[in-house]
Parts: sequence; structure tokens; C-alpha cells
Amino acid sequence: MEGQVIELAYALDTFYFLVMGAFVMWMAAGFSMLEAGLVRGKSTVEILTKNIALYSIASIMYMVVGYNLMYPSDGTGVIPAVSFFLGGDNAAADVIASDGDIYYSGLSDFFFQVVFVATAMSIISGAVAERMKLGSFLLFAVVMTGLIYPIQGYWKWGGGFLDAAGFSDFAGSGVVHLCGAAAALAGVILLGARKGKYENGQINAIPGANMPLATLGTFILWLGWFGFNGGSELIVSNVAEANAVALIFVNTNTAAAGGVVAALLFSKILFGKFDLSMSLNGAIGGLVSITAEPLAPTPELALLIGAIGGIIVVVSIILLDRVKIDDPVGAISAHGTCGIWGLVAVPLSNADATLGAQLYGTITIFAWTFIASLIFWGILKAVMGIRITNDAEDVGADVTECGIEAYPEFKK
Repeated sequence: MEGQVIELAYALDTFYFLVMGAFVMWMAAGFSMLEAGLVRGKSTVEILTKNIALYSIASIMYMVVGYNLMYPSDGTGVIPAVSFFLGGDNAAADVIASDGDIYYSGLSDFFFQVVFVATAMSIISGAVAERMKLGSFLLFAVVMTGLIYPIQGYWKWGGGFLDAAGFSDFAGSGVVHLCGAAAALAGVILLGARKGKYENGQINAIPGANMPLATLGTFILWLGWFGFNGGSELIVSNVAEANAVALIFVNTNTAAAGGVVAALLFSKILFGKFDLSMSLNGAIGGLVSITAEPLAPTPELALLIGAIGGIIVVVSIILLDRVKIDDPVGAISAHGTCGIWGLVAVPLSNADATLGAQLYGTITIFAWTFIASLIFWGILKAVMGIRITNDAEDVGADVTECGIEAYPEFKK
């Protein structure tokens, strides 16, 4: 009888893990729709191509090398042992223990982790939109998903030195979101702003082509986030874990709602209008903010954390514009600035976390990702260039990079 119970728990937890991973995979559609809605029509096909290609590259590179770098059988705590391919010495076994006597499939763990690395890469896509060469972006995706992301992931989730230092990041405000935003920031700095964005001391708005699509993308991301945070609980096969997952879902949803309302009201105060694009980023900012610790807070505290994230994302977008950091979709602010807030907010509800350890992990993840990304972006810039020509930017990346248009019926 006991063996049957273990098998049932194994099947249930594996199924739960896979479904939550599928939810996170669906976030790729959310990023695609959000970014396609917030860029101009002439860059839509190119950004959609980036999103489906980066997901595929992430899936391959994480299987070939990334997973085993992030979860090695041994290592120094800073440098993981290297083993290639999912079937290598460092790979997950057919079954792996999680907590206590509960087991789930090692392949389900790999699948869940691979969709996380794709999420980190998706953050970069929107920030560099409308002026980056597609080939350069995809080459960077190879390095980001196969090397840069897994190494800093190992430092926390693979049992490295950040984990030993007491750094807490439940589902990835730092490991996923800050990491992606730091890589994006490095690329944007070397890339420069879109033509016409900053001229004669003015900040010129460049509206997105399809706000209904951007809103749909945000709702898809919101849905996928239940898998992102809920799946990070790993198992659901006993009463305590089931209740924990329920609380994570509630807190995730509440933080997102708080982010939307706060961004909506704050934009009304600042601009005199209810700004939809700020509200969409408010939702994402709230979600990112709660991701570092979605289990410990009460729903009321989750609401506050998300609301502060919604305000922070608006302030961050404005400040980045003032220093001429051109981020067409607000990804650096929503994932980076709010990721930092989420990490430092962990001690508000988690008694085992300290502000010192949280700042240590935050600075380490940012520094590693930013510097490593800046180096590789710089190599790409020197060797093959990372920016499309002025003429290509005028015509649009769809035609020059992909050869087709998203909306051929509508000519400007």
C-alpha cells in the first residue's frame, strides 16, 4: 500500500510540475504579443521571429550545456563542474528527491527549468527592439542561455555561494528577471536609441502599433505567472504543499492587481491621463516584485509589494528616458528595477532572509550578467555589428531583416 501511495504522489507531482512548466512556456506567447503590440508595425515580424527563435535556442542550449552548468554534481560554489548534454554525469536521474519522501521526474525538472531560461532571454527581446540585427541577437541568445544565465543560476539554485550566503529568491526575481534586464541594459547601452527618440533635448513618444495585442500579451503573462511561481513550490501531493500552492496563486494574482491599480492611478497623477502602457507594465512590475517571495507574505502584504512595484516601474521608465536609455517596451524597468525591489522586500515576510544577503545576491547577479553581457555585445558589435543601418531602420526591420511585413494592407 505504501508503494502505491508513493507512486501516486510521484505521478501527481510530476504531472503538476509539467503543467506548471507548460504555463511558463505559454509566457513566450505573452512576451511575443506584448512586444508586438508595443513596437511599430514595421518591426512586428522581426520581433515575433526573435521570440520564437530565442525560445528554440534556449531549449537547445540549456539541454546541451546550460542545465548541467546550473545543476552540476559538484563544483567550487563559484565555478560549476562542466558536463555536456542532458544525459551527462551531472544530469537529473530518472527520479529525483525534492522534499522529504516525495519524488518527481527529473525530466520534468529539466523542462520546468528550460522555460525559465527562455523567459530571461525574452526580456531582452523587447528592450532592444526595432534597431538590432536579428543575427546578432540570436548569437547573443546562444551565449546567454548556454552560459551567462546558467552560471548565475548555479550560484543560487544550484547550491552555489549565493545560496550558502543566505540569499533568498523563491522563483526568480533576481535569477531570472534581474538577470534578463541586466543583459538587456548592457545591449541597449551599446546599441543606442531608436532614430527620433531623443532629439533637440526632447523625449519623443513612439507609440506601439497594437495596444489590444499588448493587453492580450499582458494577460497571457499574468496567467503564465501562476506556473512560474506556483510551480516553484515543486510539489502538490500533500495538504501542506497544496495549501502553499493556493497561497502562492492568491499572492501572485493580488500583487499583479496591485501593480496595475497603482500604476494606473500614479500615471493619472503624473500625466493627467490613465496610461494603458504604464498599467500593463504595472501588472508585470507587480508580478516580478512578488516572485522573489510569493509564499511567506499575507495577501495584504502581497498587495502592498505589488503596488509599490507598480509605482516603481512608472518612475523607472521615466528616469531611464531622461538618461536616454531607450527601452521600447519598458522591460528593463519592469523586470530589472522591480526585480531589485522584489529581492529587497523578501525580509518583510521571510524571517530567515536578511537585507545584507539580499543586497549581496542582487549586486552579484547584476554585476556578473551586465559585465559578461557587455563584453559579448561588444565583441558582436566589433565583429559583425549589432545595429541595422539608418535606411533599414526607416524602412523597418520586418522588410530588411525578414523580408515580409506584418500588416501589408496598411501602408504609411
